[in-house]
Amino acid sequence: MLGGKQKRHLRSLGHSLKPVVMIGRKDLDDNLIAETRAALACHELIKVKLMEGCNLDRHEASSMLAESTGSEVAQLLGKTFLLYRAADDKPVITLP
Repeated sequence: MLGGKQKRHLRSLGHSLKPVVMIGRKDLDDNLIAETRAALACHELIKVKLMEGCNLDRHEASSMLAESTGSEVAQLLGKTFLLYRAADDKPVITLP
């Protein structure tokens, strides 16, 4: 679980990020989950955006995607959210 200071730090890092994963009409399928896992393996912190055609609620989508990728939701703001998962071998982001 991420603490308050850790989430604040991740939010500041994620402010300048562009969305890497976009959830559309197909909602959460296996390809999207695999794409999200790969993005988390490369970047540790990613921004995900819900597109107009998505039928899922933003809270539901963020929690389901975080659960299926083994990550945590660092921020939920409008139609975008930040996901964080520390790298297994050498984490780039150091949390306070």
